[in-house]
Amino acid sequence: MSSFLKAQTLGDVFKHVTIMVAIVLALLFLFFFVYLPSTTNHGETISVPNLAGMSVDELEDFLADKDLRFYVSDSTYEQGKEPFTVITQEPKAGEKVKEGRKIYVSINMKNPPLIKMPKLIDGSVQNAEMILKSYDLNLGEIKYVPDLAHNSVLRQLLHGKEIQPGDPVAKGSRIDLEVGNGLGETELDVPALVGMPIDEATMLVTGQGLKFGSVIYMEAPNGEADGTVLRQRPIAGDSVKTKIRTGELIDIWVAGPQPVTPIQ
Repeated sequence: MSSFLKAQTLGDVFKHVTIMVAIVLALLFLFFFVYLPSTTNHGETISVPNLAGMSVDELEDFLADKDLRFYVSDSTYEQGKEPFTVITQEPKAGEKVKEGRKIYVSINMKNPPLIKMPKLIDGSVQNAEMILKSYDLNLGEIKYVPDLAHNSVLRQLLHGKEIQPGDPVAKGSRIDLEVGNGLGETELDVPALVGMPIDEATMLVTGQGLKFGSVIYMEAPNGEADGTVLRQRPIAGDSVKTKIRTGELIDIWVAGPQPVTPIQ
């Protein structure tokens, strides 16, 4: 052994230096790649689980088993989700993290927040539905009532009571609507239009709050002047339908060719 350690020549010195360097490198390798990983789990990662829909009560034990932690960073409200359940998380599910990493979660609130009721009155049903959706409100029952404002929202109601624009309302509430059906409540005798010039018939119909439906032009069977009303539906004095409500339609047949600008 003593002869091995003696450096009598330059080759012996080189051999000794090489051995010492090898020993140092081996110790460094063992320290960084064996000892440290075994004591600190160096380089090991965990795949983040999907926490969406889990309750806060479940999170602590569930994440502790995976050497992870959680922190409630925010709360929001989503319709249809259980209270105190996870809505979003950061890092996302599937991402790789170190042991002990804190997962930030957003929790669904128990009670929906209050917002200001939007104005739906005077708009169409389609417009009301879009506005309600943008406010996280739901369209409830649509009740059509007699009114000349066809398809126009007349009243907006919550739990059967009218709610005004700007009043507080909980997100997710169902808003019922009263909508005009295009007909008035006033009943009239069906006007007699046959034999009238079309311009006089138009004045009579619009003056009573009625409307023309179909206006059909045809050849006069008995030589009536162009523009004369030949037939109408419903018929004036008809035993089946003698009354008509404001807003209803009357179809007429008129003598002569179709004009360039049809009667409205």
